[in-house]
Amino acid sequence: VQLQASGGGLVQAGGSLRLSCAASGRTFSRYTMGWFRQAPGEEREFVAAIRWSSSTTYYADSVKGRFTISGDNAKNTVYLQMNSLKPEDTAVYYCAADSRLILSTIHRYKEYDYWGQGTQVTVSS
Repeated sequence: VQLQASGGGLVQAGGSLRLSCAASGRTFSRYTMGWFRQAPGEEREFVAAIRWSSSTTYYADSVKGRFTISGDNAKNTVYLQMNSLKPEDTAVYYCAADSRLILSTIHRYKEYDYWGQGTQVTVSS
């Protein structure tokens, strides 16, 4: 499984960015795709996830109402639309995938087997 994340950049507070994660190497219909982020000196934290099979989505409280995760099955690509960005959203964002997650483990980064490279998101105040 290969995951390729893209779309990061520098944006002012209140602005928007859309991250993409292109997946290849497997049929992903039974996978959960997640986005995590890691700021310097901090632990990697859950942002959002989506189950391919049902399109069910999950969000961290800190991004609910501002971020939207979605998937394009035809392109095997997951998106993270980030609106109303805040300086505290600054981090390296990673996409991840796993086929065995249950509800209680979706937010745990250690449960994901496959990771893309990170993409930097910087929000200036």
